[in-house]
Amino acid sequence: MDVAQQLELLRRGTTEIISEEDLVAKLKLGRPLRVKLGVDPTAAHVTLGWAVVLRKLRDFQRLGHTACLVIGDFTAQIGDPSGKGKTRKQLSREEVQANVEAVSKQFFTVLDPERTEIRYNRDWLGAMGFEDVIRLAARTTVARIMERDDFTKRWDEHRPIALHELLYPLCQAYDSVELQADVELGGNDQKFNNLMGRTLMEQYGQSPQVIVLSPLLVGTDGKEKMSQSLGNYVSVVDTPTDMYGKTMSIPDGLLENWFELCTDVPMDEARAAVASNPYEAKKRLAREIVALYHSPEAAAEADRFFKETFSQRLQPVEAPPAEVPGDLAVGGLVPVASLIARLGLAKSNGAARDLIKQGGVSLDGERLDDPFAKLPASELEGKVLRVGKHQFRELVAPRG
Repeated sequence: MDVAQQLELLRRGTTEIISEEDLVAKLKLGRPLRVKLGVDPTAAHVTLGWAVVLRKLRDFQRLGHTACLVIGDFTAQIGDPSGKGKTRKQLSREEVQANVEAVSKQFFTVLDPERTEIRYNRDWLGAMGFEDVIRLAARTTVARIMERDDFTKRWDEHRPIALHELLYPLCQAYDSVELQADVELGGNDQKFNNLMGRTLMEQYGQSPQVIVLSPLLVGTDGKEKMSQSLGNYVSVVDTPTDMYGKTMSIPDGLLENWFELCTDVPMDEARAAVASNPYEAKKRLAREIVALYHSPEAAAEADRFFKETFSQRLQPVEAPPAEVPGDLAVGGLVPVASLIARLGLAKSNGAARDLIKQGGVSLDGERLDDPFAKLPASELEGKVLRVGKHQFRELVAPRG
């Protein structure tokens, strides 16, 4: 591709490039660029929202550039304050490591491992002494840090700002210095952190990185950004039927946005499909997403499953099996809310109880109404548990 064609590919799914002129100059260098994406492993799943920037990193890989994926195993213990109205809970090193192990393989559902350089920022940030931290902190001012919207808002509302939060942008910026990044990717909420990297690189005598920002994907609830803590997410390792069903639950108003950020469908084609028949367009969107993370065959099967189960209002003939955790069966009885949460069908026991209260849970077609119901473990074998509109599991009784 010539530079104009490369820019056309790289502009898709972005809201701002700082600056496009600098990006053009770097693309003309005739060498693979070092394209940085920093990710803090604060949860155990890579969601479609997280995959938006991973897909942009993959676009750079397709153009022959090197993906520098920085695993924030150090910064995750601080907690990114971006968009937060209060200080985030600090994760222990053990919690961070568990999340690192969970998400590491998931990255390669999107990225080409042959063109991916994985680095851990504990290697350089964790090696700093207190004197090094002071020297790094001296490279910016409190006034500059307080330009962040989230800090300003909390300050105005007399809500606490912990001192360690002020260091987060500098830590992320130093990652760029360490990697000598040509480009850094991020969501819109990362603009301040990415700009700090640009500034710090200049102070260290390096060519400042180009910043490529992408919009935040709205979750399946149609309201908040996709988040595991809110339960409005689709994971890249969801089963094909869950992935398809969750996608079918999004509001029609999100269709064009999801086509742009979650698929490779040409946007003129996507807009025409949405304008012609939103329901069929949504099915196309669901098939495209399942095909990306599983296979075209899995997408076709998920489409058939959805049609037979929901369009014809049948209980699925084949639902994914799920073994009932043995430790839940106390006295031979299994609490339904705990079962739903442990199977990953709700984010917590409380959320599961809310679903039951709302009539969103059934067993073999019979609605469950008691949020504190306990069922005999011996009677669960082969029964189909439905949670919400699109999640089904064929239960396997606990062993032993």
